[in-house]
Amino acid sequence: MEKSGIVYECMRCGSRVPSEELELRGGETKCIICGYRILKKVKPPVVKRVQSR
Repeated sequence: MEKSGIVYECMRCGSRVPSEELELRGGETKCIICGYRILKKVKPPVVKRVQSR
């Protein structure tokens, strides 16, 4: 079973940065493209099923 990593998105340039890439670069929370330090976590699309009556 594969574990999917957390993906972050840079608030300045919009590039997506996987958490594995951040760990390889010393664990620093910073965009690998522009160097901006504010990243947000990208939520996976969740499908919610509701039973109708």
